[in-house]
Amino acid sequence: MGQILDGKAFANLKADKLKEKVKKLKADGIQPLFCVINIGDDSASKIYVRTKKRRAKKIGIEQKIYQLPANEQESDVIKLIDQLNVDPKVNGIMVQLPVPDQIDENHLLSRIDPEKDVDGLTPASAGRLWQGTHFVEPATAAGIIGLLEHYQIDLDGKNMVIIGRSNIVGKPLAALALEKNATVSLLHHHTQNLKEYTQKADIIVSAAGQANLITADMIKPGAVVIDVGINHVNGHLVGDVAFDEVKDKASWITPVPGGVGPLTVEYLMEQVVKLTRRANGRQ
Repeated sequence: MGQILDGKAFANLKADKLKEKVKKLKADGIQPLFCVINIGDDSASKIYVRTKKRRAKKIGIEQKIYQLPANEQESDVIKLIDQLNVDPKVNGIMVQLPVPDQIDENHLLSRIDPEKDVDGLTPASAGRLWQGTHFVEPATAAGIIGLLEHYQIDLDGKNMVIIGRSNIVGKPLAALALEKNATVSLLHHHTQNLKEYTQKADIIVSAAGQANLITADMIKPGAVVIDVGINHVNGHLVGDVAFDEVKDKASWITPVPGGVGPLTVEYLMEQVVKLTRRANGRQ
């Protein structure tokens, strides 16, 4: 049976270290402040925002939530972002996605000051990521790399297959894995013969949002399997991987829940601390 990559335990270790960093900042009169803009009534977004606030409080980060109505105009949200950009007390800004149809999320993301870009999704941050000059990274991608490093799983020269090409997970993870000298294949819903790629992979990361997409016959013995999928099936939360059958063939595997999910929130908090330190000359 494959060993469990315990994201929850690793996230708690990260939290303890972040607490100490925040404690030192506060001792010098510096309070990390993280602002989240949530537009509309998406239930999943509201849960995620509340989860972030609880985690921020535990670490010592102040989080301010701007809850805007679903009919909010894009121009008003941009005005709010502009105000937060110039507020010296604000260290991090993020727009909770998705946004309502009348708003172009790219317009909002491009308006955020890259020096306060907690999500690492501004055009400037994305460009720096591929150039290798980044100082923030999308949290889920950074969390996956951190988890592999924590369990001493070396990426150098390994074949990594990433399923899903989103700006939040797939693309940034590919960039970070390339920095670790992995050979990366970025797959998506137009990819033909998915199994041909996955059977050769040393490391498989699935962020497709399709339950039971990855089955035991699709992986080689000893592969590392990272499941980023979040799917609701018959009242249960499951990933993209058929866990019960794949776990006996993999060398390492993440559970859902308790794998990548806790790391996303924790690495988001780490980005806030990074940006706070950067803004105060403590790189």
